[in-house]
Amino acid sequence: MADRIKKEELITYAYILLYIALSAGQIFFNKWVLSSKEINFPYPLGLTLYHMVFSSVLCFALTKFSKILKVEEGMTSEIYVTSVIPIGATFAITLWLGNTAYLYISVSFAQMLKAVMPVAVFILGVAAGLEVMSYRMLLVMSVISFGVLVASYGEIDINWMGVIYQMGGVVAEALRLIFMEILVKRKGRKLNPISIMYYVSPCSALCLFIPWIFLEMPKMDAQKSWSFQPFMLTLNSFCTFALNVSVFVVISHTSALTIRVAGVVKDWVVVLLSALLFADTKLTLINICGYAIAIAGVASYNNSKLKKEATRSSSDGNHRDEEYIPVASGTPSDK
Repeated sequence: MADRIKKEELITYAYILLYIALSAGQIFFNKWVLSSKEINFPYPLGLTLYHMVFSSVLCFALTKFSKILKVEEGMTSEIYVTSVIPIGATFAITLWLGNTAYLYISVSFAQMLKAVMPVAVFILGVAAGLEVMSYRMLLVMSVISFGVLVASYGEIDINWMGVIYQMGGVVAEALRLIFMEILVKRKGRKLNPISIMYYVSPCSALCLFIPWIFLEMPKMDAQKSWSFQPFMLTLNSFCTFALNVSVFVVISHTSALTIRVAGVVKDWVVVLLSALLFADTKLTLINICGYAIAIAGVASYNNSKLKKEATRSSSDGNHRDEEYIPVASGTPSDK
């Protein structure tokens, strides 16, 4: 019995480490692909479009032909128009802006700016009637914002264009999470990540294809210095898909608290490794102190949300410790 429990614990730790490795690795992989000094495919909109097309094709193949994965039924045209399309559109914007930020700012600074995500989610949640303003949450949001401001103040080579793109991606991601919460709470639809990818990926691909025609396709036709490597881009897209699946696996074998804690660990890993891997990353003491303050606020926010959800689940007679976790984006705003 003890051996079986120990084996299960080892498997659980292996899943968690896999998620952290895939999540951190995907961020570096995207930076590598977009970098003019490496793969040299400096078209974040085109890269994101490639991801979504690949995800759409793979989800369709896995669910319709191999029957390995199952898509949850019950999707109606009303839900698709009012929920899936807004989720797909905001998801596309999140990926687009998040990847574009890589062209202007370092990976570590992008992660620091991403720490302000709970603030955006909370403010939009209050506006949508999904959250309730309280002095405690206001204090937590202030701590996170202060930490991000301190980290930004410590940035040596700050590029405001990159900051604008990253913060735009944060707002779009917050909107996506709000639309997902509305889908779950108000419309009673709780889809697993595979189902979300199946429905959302084609919509996101279409939302990306239209601006790509006008914004990046002319540049790609005019500039011949960029490199298109089908194998590398397909591998990059497959890693994005694997990351999404790993989130589902971790949640299935652990809990919401585990994935949130793992996410914080992953953020620190990305910040520290980026300082070692990329020449454009120079961490200062102010950077680290500010980010530590922001992460402390994020941890407090996560803890508060988990307690609230546990209380609600208990009152509803639902004793499962799983919760819906949005699929990862494969960008700096990956969940």
